[in-house]
Amino acid sequence: MFRLSATIGLILALAACASGGQEPQLRVGFSAVDITPEVGPQQRVYIAGYGLNRKATGVHDPLYARTVVLADGAERIAICCVDLVGLQHPQVKAIREKLTGFRYVLVSSTHNHEGPDVIGIWGRGPFQRGVDEEYLDLVVERVVQSVHEANEKLSPVTASFGVAEDETLLGDNRLPIVRDGVLRAMKFQRAGGNQPVGLIVQWNCHPESLGPKNKLLTADFPWATIASLERKYQCPIVYLSGAIGGLMTHPKERVFDDAGQEMPDGSFEYAQRYGEAVADLASHALENSQPLTLTPFSVSSEPIFVPVHNSLYKLARAVGVMQRKGFVWTGDAQTRGEPMTAERADEESAIESEVACLRLGDLHLACVPGELYPELVYGRFAEPAEADVDFPDASLEPTVASIFGQHKWMLVGLANDELGYIIPKRQWDKSPPYAYGRDGGQYGEVNSCGPEVAPIVMHALQQHAAAVKVTLPIANADPAKHSSNHSPAVYRIRRVGRRASRR
Repeated sequence: MFRLSATIGLILALAACASGGQEPQLRVGFSAVDITPEVGPQQRVYIAGYGLNRKATGVHDPLYARTVVLADGAERIAICCVDLVGLQHPQVKAIREKLTGFRYVLVSSTHNHEGPDVIGIWGRGPFQRGVDEEYLDLVVERVVQSVHEANEKLSPVTASFGVAEDETLLGDNRLPIVRDGVLRAMKFQRAGGNQPVGLIVQWNCHPESLGPKNKLLTADFPWATIASLERKYQCPIVYLSGAIGGLMTHPKERVFDDAGQEMPDGSFEYAQRYGEAVADLASHALENSQPLTLTPFSVSSEPIFVPVHNSLYKLARAVGVMQRKGFVWTGDAQTRGEPMTAERADEESAIESEVACLRLGDLHLACVPGELYPELVYGRFAEPAEADVDFPDASLEPTVASIFGQHKWMLVGLANDELGYIIPKRQWDKSPPYAYGRDGGQYGEVNSCGPEVAPIVMHALQQHAAAVKVTLPIANADPAKHSSNHSPAVYRIRRVGRRASRR
């Protein structure tokens, strides 16, 4: 059983009832701290994503650690997102060690493919680590700075929550075609007024619109999304990535120039127009948002141990390209094994990560440590399983929609770690014969720890969600009718530029 830690939130809720049921005043503060590395002849920066030895030649736009701190009476929660491919759990733990007085610190990543390597696998060659260790230390310090700065800006606010949907803003590079086209957003306004204090926007697309040829550091399309929203609302924004596995990317036949011609990806103009389209969708969500109570707070989190079956990951760790402590896999995701040593190299290994659920009043935050496939959000699984997959009889994992039912929720991907792709076990397809009549496997498994990740992560999320909810979700909610899982109503947008999409 998970050791669940919702006690403090429950005590605060009971105390509120004893004092007449008055909710604590919500306060928030925002900050953004530059985490752009220096680029120059003596400051070699390997860019994460795509191939090896892609060295940065300059900076197009700064990278940031963007943070919001929420305060509920004496309790504070920090939510930070960095413009990086995936800050690892050891760095998140180092950040937390430098921060005291917080109920919970969440550090996520946008999964930016145009920022510096912070994992190690995109260096000069297959046996050279691509990480600058001093830069990792700088990121830790700057995230801590960002949290402190946001905490110093706390002010009383009211909150609202909205959603908007447009699946045509997403492409899917892997069969079956399943997308999460719902954008989720929160708006904070100064208490007693209408002035926006800050926004949280969560969208479900890989920041990779610049492609493999770009050599300028950039936050990719979220740079344009945030800039557009800052101009409109005159307040800071925290951008979060959600379910981007499976593989959610920018769409074809969807972004057009002023003359109505389709724009190919791979340029900053494309990134800007796509980012502004996401900002337009966010504006619809925000303009139709409804008041939301975000107090009191309740948190349930726990370390998990995930077996590493990926032979490339094992090799990368053996040669020092990936540097994370390994543990002997015990067969139990809640039990830490003995540290891996050279003498135990033939035993199955695991790494430590984390799953969490935060309840902020009427809103639940599902914190998932990797790139979740959208099938694990809404349960659009193939039934029966596709022929020739590796585990056709595997049990279906709990989904985000089934866990939270009609409750309001927001998904935070790459939360506190980057485990790679979190693939439904029934879709795992690494060994021949291959599904969908293909001659080879699809992309995905090569950047996943293994087929057990999804069952471990989703059952952990289910346990933690149960610990922070006062009422259970509506049973047997139809996952296909996912719009009903997000009140208020979902607004659908179908246009970018001057030309309607043909998708």
